[in-house]
Amino acid sequence: MKKLLLLTVMGFAAAISSATAQSKFGATMRWCGTSPEFKLTGVPKGTASFELKMVDLDVPSYPHGGGKASYQAGQNAIPCNTISAGWGYNPPSPPPGQVHTYQWTIKALGANGGVLGQAVTQRKFPE
Repeated sequence: MKKLLLLTVMGFAAAISSATAQSKFGATMRWCGTSPEFKLTGVPKGTASFELKMVDLDVPSYPHGGGKASYQAGQNAIPCNTISAGWGYNPPSPPPGQVHTYQWTIKALGANGGVLGQAVTQRKFPE
């Protein structure tokens, strides 16, 4: 019984450790025209690429899509124009006179495509 309890506690501690590592991955953004630029913190070890998706929180059913970006160790940004129109990304386009809030989800992917962490950020457009 003690062994079972110890293994359960060890598994729980490993899960908390993994969740804590993922929770440190963060992002902020700004607009470069209609293309985003992201500043990244706590990128998970083993990250090979990012998968990005944008949602208009005012019209969540609109398919804005997103894109992919490669990653090199030590990189702390996804530059302007990495994600641009025509590559599966429909830029922000609120009706004239309206300001919408756009949320980006950035998944850090390992070499095998598994999700290592996720960051979420949002910003209004136009500003």
